[in-house]
Amino acid sequence: MELELNRVDYLQVGVTSQKTMQLLPASGRRATQKVVVGDQDGVVTCFGIKKSEAVPVFKTLPGQKISRLELGGALGTVQEKIFVASGSEVRGFTKRGKQFLSFETNLTESIRAMHVSGSDLFLCASYIYNHYCDCKDQHYYLSGDKISDVLCLPVEKLERITPILACQDRVLRILEGSDLLYEVEVPGPPSVLALNGGDGGSSGEELLYGTSDGKIGLIHIARGSPVPKWEIFNEKKRGGILCIDNFDIMGDGVKDILIGRDDGTVEVYGFDSASDPVLRFDHTLTESITSIQGGCVGKEGYDEIVLSTYSGWVSGLTTEPSHKESGPGEELKMSQEMQTKIASLRAELEQLQFKVVQERERYQHSSQSTTAVSAVPVFSINDKFTLNKDDASYSLILEVQMAIDNVLIQSDVPVDLLDVDKNSAVVSFSGCDTEPNGNFLLATYRCQANTTRLELKIRSIEGQYGTLQAYVTPRIQPKTCQVRQYQIKPLSLHQRSHVFDQNRPMNILSLTGQFSFPEIHSWMVFCLPEVPEKPPLGEDIVFYFQNTFLDTQLECSYRKGEGVFKSDNISTISILKDVLSKEATKRKINLNISYDISEESVGHTLRMIHPKLEYQLLLAKKVHLIDALKELQVHEGNTDFLIPEYRCILEEADKLQEEYKKQPAHLERLYGMITDLFIDKFKFKGTNVKSKVPLLLEILDNYDQSALMTFFDTQ
Repeated sequence: MELELNRVDYLQVGVTSQKTMQLLPASGRRATQKVVVGDQDGVVTCFGIKKSEAVPVFKTLPGQKISRLELGGALGTVQEKIFVASGSEVRGFTKRGKQFLSFETNLTESIRAMHVSGSDLFLCASYIYNHYCDCKDQHYYLSGDKISDVLCLPVEKLERITPILACQDRVLRILEGSDLLYEVEVPGPPSVLALNGGDGGSSGEELLYGTSDGKIGLIHIARGSPVPKWEIFNEKKRGGILCIDNFDIMGDGVKDILIGRDDGTVEVYGFDSASDPVLRFDHTLTESITSIQGGCVGKEGYDEIVLSTYSGWVSGLTTEPSHKESGPGEELKMSQEMQTKIASLRAELEQLQFKVVQERERYQHSSQSTTAVSAVPVFSINDKFTLNKDDASYSLILEVQMAIDNVLIQSDVPVDLLDVDKNSAVVSFSGCDTEPNGNFLLATYRCQANTTRLELKIRSIEGQYGTLQAYVTPRIQPKTCQVRQYQIKPLSLHQRSHVFDQNRPMNILSLTGQFSFPEIHSWMVFCLPEVPEKPPLGEDIVFYFQNTFLDTQLECSYRKGEGVFKSDNISTISILKDVLSKEATKRKINLNISYDISEESVGHTLRMIHPKLEYQLLLAKKVHLIDALKELQVHEGNTDFLIPEYRCILEEADKLQEEYKKQPAHLERLYGMITDLFIDKFKFKGTNVKSKVPLLLEILDNYDQSALMTFFDTQ
């Protein structure tokens, strides 16, 4: 069944955060629903739609940024009370806008996530979870990593309270009271949770989750242990999941899954006879989808998907046809309706133009007066800097509430900028003074009109660390700019993992010294991505990591005065040794360093690099042949005389060139890793072999795996 939805824009509020828009249940005979939305100006707006126009129900005064908006009410009744989290306070409003609750929590940080179930209130700050019942503190839990979302399984079905925390370390934590019941590992950092079908399914224990790298899954959260049902991987490389809802938009009697992503993609997953979901519809907007709900808002009898976007637009994707078939009388009525709408839009536009002229004159007058005060326009930036496992590159996403004019990227560490298909900005590179200023990259992205979201891809080199800066200038007057900084860490291509293969040959680095537990933890935060800023609870800490480029692994176990690091890649151990020594010297801490190097590990790492190197060499060879083969084809008139291998290269020419273009310096990067491996192997033996590097590069140019292995063994 084909699903056709038409977009309708209803209203624009201020910039919105994740999960801050809900649809109130339909009341009485009227089947259309009211929309309630909270924005970062602290305003709660409730409105309905009448004759295609937004009609306000209530609007609160500005205040602190609203971070969450949920609906609640007594268990077993209609959930129509509005609960809003802003700062460390939770406020409650009736559907008419009357405030009935103002609860100042004891949280020292702002609330990041909230869930309401009857008289139970579940709140989370960055690392802290609190459960309140009738505004009285009940339970508390300190998480090992940042909390993204919180949910409670339906109490009316299970007759027990089971809170679930979505945490950045790729784990769902299931709680009982103030204690951890068990942990569930998921394939990416979970960013949003939702009950399957809106009620947890027939058992009440089915949980949907979405991850920040775009994966979706369903888990049965049984009391004893979890049962994964299905997972959908992000094969189309779309954005991270920000919101999930369940609603039967297909009209087949089965609730579909509605998904909103941070790249503006809206997806509808339906269910066939099989239990796995199937993508039935997708639509792309130009900015991130912060909330998604299914219901009926615009016109009675027409279901729709209601969305809120980052810049504050509340829009609908409705099943109502944009062009209806109608008789002559209805046509006249429709044309009159359309004319009235056009006239009101023109009047509104003239009013806005007049207001702009007035404000411009006022600004000019105030700027020329002797007591003029410079007014810098304030604008908010939604940014995200994450490591992609698939291609070992960093994604930098910058989203602004108004159109972006240009973005300047500056780095004091060598990085490569990769092509992004979705990026329509024009990039220009400037020459850099590496020595005096430490600049390795200066690039300017000039955006096309109405671009509010820019995505960049960056690949770093392990062992080289520093800061990447983005200077964002929007299209506003007077011209103003905001700077965002991102740390490129020494082991920047490593990603947190939950598995570690003990059977690989390991190199071991051991540290002892007069350092505290917070000190060695701060060194780990400095060296590796995805390490929580707050030191975890406990005396002994173990973290596992995987190199996204080579698939080598690292185990970090440390406590006060002692640290042990194991890796099957000698270069990882070498980088850690250099950086930790440097950090300890800065703090005037004397370190005792010992290491146990495995000769086998070098051959093992070379074997892991081999398929990647072989593939890249073959790709480069094919791309270099394309021009010559095309010339032969033109000269001979056909390709029948060519061997099948060359004919295949010509057929796939565009695909090969595109792949080669997407991975600039990939081969050089692999050469660099092999060179580092060679230098590091002998560095631990106290031998300097830099003079033999040209000989190594010669072997790599005429690559043969056995010759390379022999070269490493015989030096």
